[in-house]
Amino acid sequence: MSKIPVGLQMYTLRNETAVDFIGTFKKVAEIGYKGVELAGYGGLSAAELKALLSELGMTAIGAHVGIDGIEGAEGEYLAEVGVKYAVIPYISPDVFNDPAQRANLVSRIIAVRNKMAKFGITVLYHNHDFEFTKTAEGVYSLDALYSATTPDELKAELDLYWVKKGGEQPAEYIRKYAGRVPLVHCKDMDKTDESFAEVGEGSQDWDAIFAASEASGVEWYIVEQDSCKRPPIESVTISFNNLKKMGKI
Repeated sequence: MSKIPVGLQMYTLRNETAVDFIGTFKKVAEIGYKGVELAGYGGLSAAELKALLSELGMTAIGAHVGIDGIEGAEGEYLAEVGVKYAVIPYISPDVFNDPAQRANLVSRIIAVRNKMAKFGITVLYHNHDFEFTKTAEGVYSLDALYSATTPDELKAELDLYWVKKGGEQPAEYIRKYAGRVPLVHCKDMDKTDESFAEVGEGSQDWDAIFAASEASGVEWYIVEQDSCKRPPIESVTISFNNLKKMGKI
């Protein structure tokens, strides 16, 4: 079986890209990452961003885009860059708690899915931990969202830290949605205070996660760390090197 490639969610380096967008991307390529998930475009045109990624030999895996952006003109930008996945990174918890708002969200998701499908782009939802609260129907909000949509209408980007923080086992959730999870956010949890940690430095069961991912159709491991206890470029280097030691690179 070929290895699942490793990419980086550029949100981790948001402060660095704000100062030097192109230079930061070059550093990511030098570390060895083969793909990036975009979290902003640095003021570049779609053609310029596509050329930069081509020059660096990196794949534009996806982009975190608010649903409003997908409904607007941002989809056309992503299509020109060559992005495969448009990921909705966050929806207010209030929406999940209200059945009418949740139904409206599903309608909006299906509409943007139909729009993005014309560009060959698939829509995903990225979870936090609040989706692991129960709805009035007695199911997790995340499960309610996926039950209300088909795998063709909405796929999952499972954030493994937030799955664990929500009280579930990441490997089990990957298997639960096998075939529907092309991307996973590889994010570790500090063993003492449950803060964010570099991959391989925390309490996640990576052997179980890797086995589940390889059995369930995961296409990319994407390193992300919301906040770092050292310079973020050092953190993403540690995560990359640990994944290499684990035999995943």
